Amino acid sequence: MLHMTIPLDLARTLAVTVDHGTLEAAARALHITPSAVSQRIKSLEDRLGRVLLVRSKPVRPTESGSAIVRLARQLTLLEHEALEAVGAGDGPQKPTSIGIAVNADSLATWFLPALTEVARQHPVTFDLHREDEEYTTTLLESGQVMGAVTSRSTAVSGCLVRPLRATRYRAVAAPGFVQRWFAAGVDPASLSAAPFINFDRRDELQLSFLRSRGVHTRPPIHFVPASSEFAAAVRLGLGWGMLPDFQVGDALETGELVELVPASGVTVPLYWQQWNLRSDLLDIVADAVASAAGQT
Repeated sequence: MLHMTIPLDLARTLAVTVDHGTLEAAARALHITPSAVSQRIKSLEDRLGRVLLVRSKPVRPTESGSAIVRLARQLTLLEHEALEAVGAGDGPQKPTSIGIAVNADSLATWFLPALTEVARQHPVTFDLHREDEEYTTTLLESGQVMGAVTSRSTAVSGCLVRPLRATRYRAVAAPGFVQRWFAAGVDPASLSAAPFINFDRRDELQLSFLRSRGVHTRPPIHFVPASSEFAAAVRLGLGWGMLPDFQVGDALETGELVELVPASGVTVPLYWQQWNLRSDLLDIVADAVASAAGQT
């Protein structure tokens, strides 16, 4: 039986093409022609007997292509660590890139200091993908990132998982907003009419709160896709929203914010998932993230 192998240069070409979105951009990054990029990908597809790339704009990998992209990133990371271990080459080693998916609230608060400390001590750059914590693992599965902050406790196939922290969110609003929309109390009728704020169209926190209060219709929604601006919009009275405790602070005590239903917050546990590789650098990143999560 013929043993099939995957040439690393062809797998890397596919990964670079996916990263850059077009054959032309990949060609510039690889210092070859777009025709050569296309030929390499076609050669790999012929070798494996599968379509690996959907040639749309931007291009996107098929399910089989995602597996190859993931392999290319894993091999690149391991190659980088091997070269560093043997001291190959002259002068400082070129940093390797690690893709990480992280939710907006973590990115806005405790997450970046962990990466900054790692980057000070190791030749690494970070490619951060901001995504809702319920969806970050899809980027792991597709091979786009090597690690992710996620609300999913079950390990993605081929990955390791460890707990990080739990974030508590409260349904809050500005006093003037409460006076206008909830003067008669917070009930299904008033919640069905009052506008609320969503981070983006994947944000389920506010809708989950509404369902828990017996509301199954969709009130007016404002979309504010940035963590600090989301909190500012709530404080200004644009709508009510679910804010984590670190953004609420002492605003409930001072009266700057009002909790719609006291003691009815939602706790979202967070986990770190990463590829199951014997990678010292990836483990260093994981330890730094876990340490930072535990300090806040």
